[in-house]
Amino acid sequence: MSNEEILRPGDTRFGGDSSPRKAHGPIIDQDGREIRPETLGEQFQRFRFDFGHSSANPFGDLTREQRLARIEALAKLLDIAFILPGTSIRYGIDGIIRLIPVIGDLFATAFSLWLVREARALGAPWHVTARMLGNVAVDGVVGMVPIAGDAFDVLFRANIRNVRLLRRWMDKQPR
Repeated sequence: MSNEEILRPGDTRFGGDSSPRKAHGPIIDQDGREIRPETLGEQFQRFRFDFGHSSANPFGDLTREQRLARIEALAKLLDIAFILPGTSIRYGIDGIIRLIPVIGDLFATAFSLWLVREARALGAPWHVTARMLGNVAVDGVVGMVPIAGDAFDVLFRANIRNVRLLRRWMDKQPR
């Protein structure tokens, strides 16, 4: 749907009157100061977002390799983004999120399940997604244990394991 279809004045598809609507109230800048409408130039009156192009839409049409690169980047962010100072132990945002009892474990598991969903969208067969779900389940259940679970999560790295499974399966596929 183009911007003209969305912003067309007088469109009665959604009910209501056919007169163009005017914004109510003052225009406020990011610092909370009021801006008079007459000080805005013509370029601001016609400003629109264009999400129709793939460069503007990060979730637009991506190739399989681009999707896999996005999944790999997210898995690295979740599991191995940082190094514990003075050691060679790597941890990610997943390990930090899981420090929050219960809610953190649920959010981290949800991120991991999103990676499995993306793998399924790439066409991964049931046996690959079943192993991925098994990794997420082990990570989620053991991760619920207060301190030992957090240490296990840092060392188990379910998301990296899942990306490796997906990558191995994709490498075996004909191009």
